[in-house]
Amino acid sequence: MQMELRVGGRFRLGRKIGSGSFGDIYLGLNVQTNEEVAVKLECVKSKHPQLHIEGRLYRVMSGGVGIPDVKWCGLEGEYNVMVMELLGPSLEDLFNFCQRKFSLKTVLLLADQMITRIEYIHERDYIHRDIKPDNFLMGLGKRGNLVYIIDFGLAKKYRDSRSQHIPYRENKNLTGTARYASVNTHRGIEAFATYLRYSRTLGFEDTPDYGHLRQLFRNLFHRQGLRYDYLFDWNLLKFVVRIRDKSL
Repeated sequence: MQMELRVGGRFRLGRKIGSGSFGDIYLGLNVQTNEEVAVKLECVKSKHPQLHIEGRLYRVMSGGVGIPDVKWCGLEGEYNVMVMELLGPSLEDLFNFCQRKFSLKTVLLLADQMITRIEYIHERDYIHRDIKPDNFLMGLGKRGNLVYIIDFGLAKKYRDSRSQHIPYRENKNLTGTARYASVNTHRGIEAFATYLRYSRTLGFEDTPDYGHLRQLFRNLFHRQGLRYDYLFDWNLLKFVVRIRDKSL
């Protein structure tokens, strides 16, 4: 007879569904409500435990659009545990599903929401420090067109309550995922020979004009005659696949 694993008394642990910056993620079930959840585990003996810090940051970000709801945080045996709202696939997964090509419409729809998520985090005095497609997930069900941002394991407070920005430090080691780290992190590396002109003009202590960036994409969206119907490439591709399968 297989032993049933539970965390927090009411969350049954299922199969592994992914990995974060400092822990593994499992499918879980709230046995009281039958709601599916995501359960993130981190061994307490980890060299640099981060999950309790990440849980605290989710509480700081709580209530924001596109911020996952944390159901429970605590210690279970030899593991730090965080139980969260279950989300859909990442943008990296969906990019692969679409043969690693997104239409202009999908890119613009995503960019609008992603800028807003980053703006919200910055308004809470933090920088994410691991911005990449893997850390943006789509919602499920009625929230299937909503972009979420996850994995705050590397996030850092960049200003205090008086809005004093942290000082710039040269020659600091890379933080985050190399392909997606910021311009400052990549300073001097030719891989960033071309980049968004506006982003390059920002100084370390400058506040981005998020509204301006969103408007750039929205203007392009309207010039192309596109519709805000929130039909992404993967929605259309899944529809085509279903029609094809029915005809076989």
